[in-house]
Amino acid sequence: MDTKTIRFIRRGELVALGNVPPSRTLLEVLREDLGATGTKEGCGEGDCGACTVVLGEAVDGQLRYRAVNSCIRLAHSVDGLAVWTVEDLAGPDGALHPAQEAMVRCHGSQCGFCTPGFVMSLFGMYQNHVCHGRTITRALAQEELSGNLCRCTGYRPILDAAQQMAQLPRVAVDEPALLAQLRSLAADQAGDGAYLAPTTLAGLLAARAAHPQAQVVAGCTDVGLWVTKQHREFAQVLDVTRAAELRRVEDYPQHIAIGAAVSLTDAYAALVAQRPQLKTFADRFAGLPVRNAGTLGGNVANGSPIGDSMPLLIALGARLVLMREGGHRHVALEDFYTGYRRNVLAADELVAWVLVPKPHPAEFLRAYKISKRFDDDISAVCLVVRLELQDGRVAAVGIGAGGVAATPVRAVRTEAFLAGRPWTEATAREAARVLRDEFQPISDMRASAGYRSQVLGNLMHRLWLESQGEDRINLERFVLEEVAA
Repeated sequence: MDTKTIRFIRRGELVALGNVPPSRTLLEVLREDLGATGTKEGCGEGDCGACTVVLGEAVDGQLRYRAVNSCIRLAHSVDGLAVWTVEDLAGPDGALHPAQEAMVRCHGSQCGFCTPGFVMSLFGMYQNHVCHGRTITRALAQEELSGNLCRCTGYRPILDAAQQMAQLPRVAVDEPALLAQLRSLAADQAGDGAYLAPTTLAGLLAARAAHPQAQVVAGCTDVGLWVTKQHREFAQVLDVTRAAELRRVEDYPQHIAIGAAVSLTDAYAALVAQRPQLKTFADRFAGLPVRNAGTLGGNVANGSPIGDSMPLLIALGARLVLMREGGHRHVALEDFYTGYRRNVLAADELVAWVLVPKPHPAEFLRAYKISKRFDDDISAVCLVVRLELQDGRVAAVGIGAGGVAATPVRAVRTEAFLAGRPWTEATAREAARVLRDEFQPISDMRASAGYRSQVLGNLMHRLWLESQGEDRINLERFVLEEVAA
């Protein structure tokens, strides 16, 4: 099957690559086809950040920069975009970019293998913050570098470098020229043959109906692992992320509607705008390069039992809009899954929208992620509890859990126990017992079954303490600078 020529802008020049298989990753194209070996392959699963590159895309007439993992990014997905690798940052005279110079001055490189990825994440920060006059705080640097791992444990000087970039002479991208180049590529981005990327919802649904056997992809943060770890190849790919209608977050009186092609970064920003207490939970969903690439719709459709989005959405009472040519239907998120990574989607259907109710004035919400690492790790247990408390009683409740069953689940028995009861410590303790008994988790590399059950109950008691104003029992209140002082 024929493949469309991939065209993107690099170093101000057009790069055109033909005959690229639909399963080939961006990292493979960069290293093997273009000789850009500064981009390293570490984990091959979007975890270590050594392969980080920055993509530029025209959004509403402005250039938007996103650091992503090239190891799990399909090469065809960058058609029509701008791409920067670590080789592209130095000036024509060899002068280092501030992201590079700051690393040198702060001694941020040790063995050097992870350094290109860190530099590219710093470049993304530079474009998104320094170039707009915004200060890079220590907290922001830690947040946006959470997807880059350094085995030499050299984080302190790297964080120093992030904060010192703004003190160096300014280096600017010629954005008007680049935007003009991107506009010239935008006329023919739909894709054809082996890699389909319709730019409208109607075109996407038609392609789904015509090619039900095609592998559907969004950000490829999971499908990319099938390529790198399972060595799977796809004869045909259907990319949902170019459909303009699905790239929006829409505001309605009772809910927000998050399109299936909205990145996790933007989707969580919309959720945090409604519920600011979710900020830390959102930041702990993988690292920034994964959130920049992955989509909420893809995360939901993938249905991993240890995905963090689904327990949150279940607790919030989210519903999905499933679409096909000529029709659509609504499904409660917890009813979407029929088994391990199985769902109710028909062969010609797609997840189109995630509808999230707006918060109730009496809502008390907490989202807990338990993992071995605080940042950039997969949950052993995820628990999200939403209570509506009125006159000291539980007027409404939603509980979503991950890591405790074959699918993300709603804790229906615990919800039934809590509904209408007075919210007291005795109620919370009994609810903890009911929650522990409701699921039979398995033991695996992340945690034992006994640990998971114990943690579920402990989190319910923690919820009680936080509802009474106790706020120094979690890492959200831990500030590194204060301890150091």
